[in-house]
Amino acid sequence: MADATTLKIALAQLNPVLGDIAANMAKLKRVRKDAAAQGADLVLYPELYVTGYPPEDLVRKPAFAAASRAAVEQLAEDLGSGPAILVGCVWPDGDKVYNAVALLDEGRIAAVRFKVDLPNYGVFDEKRVFDAGPLPGPVSFRGVKIGVPICEDIWEEEVCECLEECGAEMLLVPNGSPFDWKKPDVRLNIVAARVTETGLPLAYLNQIGGQDELVFDGASFVLNPGAALAVQMPAWEEAIVLTEWEKGADGWRCKPGVKTRIEEDDAEAYQACVLGLRDYVDKNGFPGVVLGLSGGIDSALVAAMAVDALGPERVHCVMLPYRYTSNESLSDASQCAKALGARYETVPIAPAVDGVYGMLEPMFRGRKPDLAEENVQSRVRGTTLMAISNKLGGMLVTTGNKSEMSVGYATIYGDMNGGFNPIKDLYKMEVYRLSRWRNAHLPKGARGPRGVVIPENILSKAPSAELRENQKDQDSLPPYVELDDILSCLVEHEMPLSEIVARGHAPETVKKIERLLYLAEYKRRQAAPGVKISSRNFGRDRRYPITNKFREDISAPEAKASSAPGMVAPRADGGDVS
Repeated sequence: MADATTLKIALAQLNPVLGDIAANMAKLKRVRKDAAAQGADLVLYPELYVTGYPPEDLVRKPAFAAASRAAVEQLAEDLGSGPAILVGCVWPDGDKVYNAVALLDEGRIAAVRFKVDLPNYGVFDEKRVFDAGPLPGPVSFRGVKIGVPICEDIWEEEVCECLEECGAEMLLVPNGSPFDWKKPDVRLNIVAARVTETGLPLAYLNQIGGQDELVFDGASFVLNPGAALAVQMPAWEEAIVLTEWEKGADGWRCKPGVKTRIEEDDAEAYQACVLGLRDYVDKNGFPGVVLGLSGGIDSALVAAMAVDALGPERVHCVMLPYRYTSNESLSDASQCAKALGARYETVPIAPAVDGVYGMLEPMFRGRKPDLAEENVQSRVRGTTLMAISNKLGGMLVTTGNKSEMSVGYATIYGDMNGGFNPIKDLYKMEVYRLSRWRNAHLPKGARGPRGVVIPENILSKAPSAELRENQKDQDSLPPYVELDDILSCLVEHEMPLSEIVARGHAPETVKKIERLLYLAEYKRRQAAPGVKISSRNFGRDRRYPITNKFREDISAPEAKASSAPGMVAPRADGGDVS
């Protein structure tokens, strides 16, 4: 039992399954039991842990909101003696529904607090489904006044300032904060600002796990007054850490505890892709995955991620050669699958492709072969892989990167087929970088082998879709170093075209890429979901109209609206080049 000067708080960094309230509550009870054995007085769980986060429009379903509150009320009755609980939940109250946190102690719901600042940007639509709560006061727990701002409530100063003015002695913050490459430093800076402003210690608890396109990295931590790091929990894994707090003459402080090194840069991006894929497959009940292994860099990296996520026994790689498939690609694909230990088979597609060509020959007679014939190959591959998925049960993983999806270098209903794409938010040069990183490192928690798993020849050869003789990607596109820089300027930064040209890019190249980016929007709307890595991924962050005639005047120092003469809706395969 805590007294007025000491407190033991267990931080439960967990991976809930959205909508599986019974399983989430069962895990909550197991964790509480373990925390009790360690002497915990209080256990903190992540934002909306009871339901999983983000529940999106499920919140608007009365039965869902009612089930969340009922689970919390029943839990309060069941707890008996032992540690108290601070748990995030959906909380309906009359005609309102809140993003809430409930304090459960001694067989009752001792307090409920509601989220004030509902994020409504990027991937968040909380104003759509939740009602905002009033500015909160602290909860009283065994003589200690604890402020419980919820996630976004700490991104501005108002809520924490209110809690400090109302007598809060510490801040415990449940979070559902999705990962992107910039987020860890941003979080630390935000928490440091709140600690500095209020003079209060702050425990930042984040969930981990994949939920559709979002992935949560955990990496929870505690800062003491003065913004000194007291505890750093690991990223990319569930963890329960007991923190010990003492009250002195200058208030509460957390005693120094575990300080785990957090992965950075390529390591964290790779971990995000692997965790996102693993949870998508496992939480949706698939026995494993199937993918087309072409001998190219993208499918090789996806195969490595799949093996690291699921283990080689759950990954089925299929090579689908046609007359333009080189012996080099056949060898590279085979070596890659062997290095990973994954199941590997070859299914030649000539009978199907030639059959389609023969079927269409009377209609196509007299017309020069073009993208239509190339796309037949890709669509036969997509159909074949879907048939394997349907028959054997593994989810089809698609392997297109962000560079390709940006400019439409992909065949809709062909190589875009699949249920999930772990590299959807990685540009081509990032694919190369992560592949080299994986060859040099065995990621934490990986179920694949150590060492080189992507053959060096795949990394060094010129990329090609191999849909015609001697085809190379850069027959149609600028070099990927140049392409990726232009795309980053357009997609991540919304940079004026004149500024992109000033970086050294040819005006005609910039305009071409801008045009392809707009034209490919209809394909991206039909693409499989995939792990969000960047601060501006396609779909959730960047939402552009398909029918769109706006074009920027490249000569203007600032963006000017210009109607694009002759711009019409894309043809059925507009932009398809593979």
